[in-house]
Amino acid sequence: MSPVLPRRSLTTTLAGVAAMALLAACGGSSSGGSSDKVRFGYINDFNGASLIAIAEAEGLWKKHGLSADAKVFTNGPLQIQALGTDNLDFGYIGPGAMWLPASGQAKVVAINTLGNSDRVLAQPGITSMQQLKGKTVAVPEGTSGDMILSLALEKAGMTKEDLKVVPMDPSTIVSAFSSQQVDGAGFWYPAAATIKKQVPDLVELAKNADFEQDVSFPTAFVAGNKVVADQPEKTKKVLAVLREAMTFRSEHTDEAIKLTADKLKIPVEQVKADAANNKVLSVAELDELTRDGTVVKWLEGMNDYFVNAGKLKKPADPKTYYTGDLFTGAGK
Repeated sequence: MSPVLPRRSLTTTLAGVAAMALLAACGGSSSGGSSDKVRFGYINDFNGASLIAIAEAEGLWKKHGLSADAKVFTNGPLQIQALGTDNLDFGYIGPGAMWLPASGQAKVVAINTLGNSDRVLAQPGITSMQQLKGKTVAVPEGTSGDMILSLALEKAGMTKEDLKVVPMDPSTIVSAFSSQQVDGAGFWYPAAATIKKQVPDLVELAKNADFEQDVSFPTAFVAGNKVVADQPEKTKKVLAVLREAMTFRSEHTDEAIKLTADKLKIPVEQVKADAANNKVLSVAELDELTRDGTVVKWLEGMNDYFVNAGKLKKPADPKTYYTGDLFTGAGK
């Protein structure tokens, strides 16, 4: 079952995309000339923005014959939607949105990191999932915040029916939690750090690491189905950029953090703390994990979760939506 966004939300999203495209036409893209233009979505955090920041700073787009128009989004599902309406070519998603490519709405073209940024947060004084029963809990639907909340509820022998779940966008969750309008939230860092400044005694009831024996939490880069099918050369160029940026990030992590901080215009220490919540994988590791079937096993485990959570009707074969051969092939 696919989430249906309100018409106002859809209109606003597409209008924003159109406006950013117009700005790009006036000089907002990363490089000019007759290069292939690629519209690339990202999220304002280390996982979502570090490779984009590196590619821009190191001139990787131009090096591989591309001109990148990078667009910022607040979550993965909105990027999948933009891919489907041909307002985006490539994007970034967290683990909670992985059910969307699994349901055929996009292709996973590269695994990025293993995430440990998601949390179930509660107001001071609430020390267990059971104490959230009957209380108001905010969550960005279809995201990793939604996923961590569902996993924590299952572990506690509860369901969302035990809560008053209120769908909210990330910026609204920050203000609602900080002003104590909600009792809890399924959310993620670094945005959770913003809340923590306002509510220093908040309680973290659950995190990704609590479930890592059963579920892995890969973040990923995705592409529109038509882009992969109809523009193989552009896809290969983009993957070459990502691979080169990944190599830089794993070999020069401190510099990658600084470049990301510069791009997002936030303090280096904030990005460093965000990066510490995730496992950076090298290109060599990703190639091996793809070839030996580990990535497929990660995705199969996530599919089982999504079926149980009602996001997928039945498990999907990761080989139908993870183009691992294209990722490894881009390194040859």
